[in-house]
Amino acid sequence: MAMKLPHLVLMLGMTGLVACTTSDRTLHQMRNNRGTPEEFAIVPNKPLEMPQSFAELPVPTPGSGNRTDQTPLSDAVAALGGNPAQLAVGEVPSRDAALVNRASRYGRDGNIRTRLAVEDAQFRRDKSVYNWKLFKDDEYNKVYRDQILDPYAALTAYRKAGARTPSAPPTAD
Repeated sequence: MAMKLPHLVLMLGMTGLVACTTSDRTLHQMRNNRGTPEEFAIVPNKPLEMPQSFAELPVPTPGSGNRTDQTPLSDAVAALGGNPAQLAVGEVPSRDAALVNRASRYGRDGNIRTRLAVEDAQFRRDKSVYNWKLFKDDEYNKVYRDQILDPYAALTAYRKAGARTPSAPPTAD
């Protein structure tokens, strides 16, 4: 029995809608669609080294880091002449206490990152309700379009208000 044209159009329409839906809420669609491994996801371990004495080796602790694991942040701090041991300190160093107190003089929320992540997820969910598309694409600029700051308009406003802007390019007269 031949399928009638309205049924065919309805089936194609439903197939298109199903293809458009997604549960992936990421904004930047960075995918490797070549069917090959992602070369930047592979991080080699540090080379193995023979210790001076096996008695000096630390006791293995499940879940802790390995001596051959990469530590890019610590390596960068050491390369710039800093002390990588300071990265392990969980609290604010005493030398930065005055800065933290000044920055938090109007109060601070210790759970701000979690709260902002929840609010941002809700904002993106609200924006995606009317955003139907056939193919996935980079959504970042579309979602946050209304929140983008125009740097040239801000620079002009600051200059009109009399603020000095020595690091900005001079005005084109």
